[in-house]
Amino acid sequence: MLRIAFLILTVGFIFKGHTQAVLSKNDRPKLVVGIVVDQMRYDYLTRFDTSFGSGGFKRISKEGFQYKNAHFNYIPTYTGPGHASVYTGTTPFNHGIIANNWYDKTAKTKVYCVEDTLVNAVGSTSKFDKMSPRRMKTTSFADQNRMHTQMRGKTIGISLKDRGAILPAGHTANAAYWFRGRDEGQWITSSYYMDILPQWVQKFNASGTIKSYLKTWDTMVDSEQYSASGIDENMYEAGFKGKEKAVFPYELAALAEENGGFDILKATPYGNSLTTDFAIAALEGEGLGLDNDTDVLAVSFSSTDYIGHNFGVNSKEVQDAYVRLDKDLERLLIALDKKVGVGNYTVFLTADHGAVNVPAYLNALKIPAGYFDLMQFSEQLNAQLTEKYGVQGLVESVSNGQIFFNYALVKEKELNHSHLQKYTAEYILAYPKVDKAYTRNQMLGSTYQFGVPALLQKGFNQKRSGDVLFVLDPATITYSKKGSTHGSGSSYDTHAPLLFFGKGIQKGSSVEKVFITDIAPTISSLLRIEFPNGTTGTVLKEVLK
Repeated sequence: MLRIAFLILTVGFIFKGHTQAVLSKNDRPKLVVGIVVDQMRYDYLTRFDTSFGSGGFKRISKEGFQYKNAHFNYIPTYTGPGHASVYTGTTPFNHGIIANNWYDKTAKTKVYCVEDTLVNAVGSTSKFDKMSPRRMKTTSFADQNRMHTQMRGKTIGISLKDRGAILPAGHTANAAYWFRGRDEGQWITSSYYMDILPQWVQKFNASGTIKSYLKTWDTMVDSEQYSASGIDENMYEAGFKGKEKAVFPYELAALAEENGGFDILKATPYGNSLTTDFAIAALEGEGLGLDNDTDVLAVSFSSTDYIGHNFGVNSKEVQDAYVRLDKDLERLLIALDKKVGVGNYTVFLTADHGAVNVPAYLNALKIPAGYFDLMQFSEQLNAQLTEKYGVQGLVESVSNGQIFFNYALVKEKELNHSHLQKYTAEYILAYPKVDKAYTRNQMLGSTYQFGVPALLQKGFNQKRSGDVLFVLDPATITYSKKGSTHGSGSSYDTHAPLLFFGKGIQKGSSVEKVFITDIAPTISSLLRIEFPNGTTGTVLKEVLK
């Protein structure tokens, strides 16, 4: 009897342990969907609220958790660093993606954040789409999930932009797909991931879906209903080549040849619709979210950035883009409900940066703003340093608000590097429209906790960053006088939407200040996996059930 009782007790413990293990696995979402909306300011959620339906932004907000005071905590605020920071849980200080393009002082040339000469394009004849995540120094939460599941959990990255697909997906992704426009109009990848496109991708490319979007772009509703934006015809928008005025409607098929062929789709809401179509195809084609090993789908909507750059943040084109994106988000959520199941997936939605109002428009409102001639600045700086030190060519590059010195020349002429840094910072601080300047020595020798120097320091990578850093006056940009841009540490660039929704997420909202780098550790905690290896963010505890 004792043996039988012991056996029953033992089997009970084994069964209970097995049940707990199964429940533990089932407690995790089957799929995490990360959504990054390129150049989405936080206030688009509130400005365009009355134009949104109930199934997109509003569904995520009302059924999930919203942070109303989420920010990027570094400079510069660009697409590459933004996507890397969201998924790695750290800043350029650690992950090394200090800009979209930067000056490599070792190779003495400019490099692109995801370029990789060791790979080739797959699905395209392009000689330029040689891309991989190798320049990113740290892991993403998608990498950690892959390792945690012994590589069974899949990761797929999707974006019109190569960097928007590659950096979020991380180093171990099954695939990252981006859009090759021009005369091809194809979703492609690189040999970093595979040697041939999967059948489902080839089928999508051949389906005619892409070409079908070369049609008329007009407002989804009467443009007069877009009261949250400025008038359609104004002097602050660039528009498309071949069309005299930047006003609706836009006949894309007729304009395509002068605007990069299929690339024109990127600067219309149809680029986001195409991204949604492809993401939904990936759900089925890759079988995402169909087993107990969590998968990750990283989707970046890039068209909002192209449209913002072209037309400006106060344009009707931008408002129409978000009204249409709201519908695309609804389509994506419905597909997730059907294919993965309500309550089986988790979504977060954020941006990679915001954008400034067109400075010329701000000037018309008597708000301080302006434009900065970077070429003139570089020429005058070089001339000043030549006069001071009697040496020509001390500055190798000026880019991303950073000045790079010619180290070989500094050494050859036996110049004091610290003195050169300090003198340069003092000189440019007196330069019109330069607001602040800091040296490499200051970045390395001090720990800043608040304000602009703290943002600069978190964006400063010891190996890759320059010798003097400078910040322009608020709303002062190195850009065309038409359209918007980004890159600063001002709130219009750092303040981003942050929404969580789905399995394991509490309902609610908060005005507490949080940072984009908190997303990755929060998702890692939800999945109960190791944090990305450079994480500096913290877990947003109130989000998790």
